[in-house]
Amino acid sequence: MYVFIDFLQYIEKGRCIIEYKTSYVVKIQIGGFIIMDKIVLDSMSRDCTFKLRDIISQYIFPIVKSSRPIVVLCIGTDRSTGDSLGPLVGNKLNFLIRNKIHIYGNLECPVHAKNLCETIDEINYTYTNPYIIAIDACLGSLQNVGKIVVEEKPLSPGAAMNKDLPKVGDLSITGIVNISGAFEFMVLQNTRLYTVMILADAISKGLYHSVLKTIGGIKLNSIYDDSNINNVEG
Repeated sequence: MYVFIDFLQYIEKGRCIIEYKTSYVVKIQIGGFIIMDKIVLDSMSRDCTFKLRDIISQYIFPIVKSSRPIVVLCIGTDRSTGDSLGPLVGNKLNFLIRNKIHIYGNLECPVHAKNLCETIDEINYTYTNPYIIAIDACLGSLQNVGKIVVEEKPLSPGAAMNKDLPKVGDLSITGIVNISGAFEFMVLQNTRLYTVMILADAISKGLYHSVLKTIGGIKLNSIYDDSNINNVEG
């Protein structure tokens, strides 16, 4: 769990500018330097799964071609509604395990603050140069609740709770489950399960279909064929 920084607040104050913005890609520039290239998707959008699938596919296609093992690290705990996004995604992706895809973290065996370092060590010991996709919940502004953020950089688990945990991930996928501010622990405990489930469904389906697209599996007749998307385990 970490806090999603709402850069729109900085833009309004004239501290940075958006170089360009489409429906789901934002590049932020300060002083002529691009400091962040992030992709923001609305989990409630009908085409969220398709966009997320295509985005993840672009990142993992060269990884698959180079035969690097891919590890999906789902961070969080089922003891807190707001922080259960990672384990829920991991649970939905259990059927995805195959030769080059490895899942860590689910409802039965969550990866959380107490065992994160141990899990990272295990991953690095088991696999040679693994490509880690880290998934976690985060807090943000009210207008961003329910959004999915994809960034090609490590995430910082536990930042919202001021926990000193190692950064992890070559690619990070985070779901904004509630608003940031004071009393983050209480905010997480009072997060709507509905919001978390919508995010978990969108992320797991996007990941699943990105693997089908890059590694193989059921051939999709159309990228907008809802029947294929809905066949993913819910």
